[in-house]
Amino acid sequence: MNSLDQLKCEACRVGAPAASQEDIEAFLKSHPQWMVENVAGIPQLVRSFSFPDFATAMAFANRVGALAEQEGHHPALLIEWGKVTVRWWTHKIRHIHLNDLIMAAKTDGLAVTT
Repeated sequence: MNSLDQLKCEACRVGAPAASQEDIEAFLKSHPQWMVENVAGIPQLVRSFSFPDFATAMAFANRVGALAEQEGHHPALLIEWGKVTVRWWTHKIRHIHLNDLIMAAKTDGLAVTT
């Protein structure tokens, strides 16, 4: 698999293939802070990021939001004092798509700059 953080999201339509189990497992191995959670039967990539205060957490969430707008693929964000939880999955296929792996890898890159 190419370096995910260098790839761009592609438009995803209903019926698009989900990421393979092998791709998801390879991603999780190389990004061990992410995990897969099933919510109402839908697998989602989830990671919580810790920050020293609310303002820093909010600034990170805003960077994730800007990236999401740029790529046309949007996460669920939970912003708390000193913590942001990010969830990536593709609504149209109710599963994890390659776009989600790309965006999770890019989200990790944003955390490094915080």
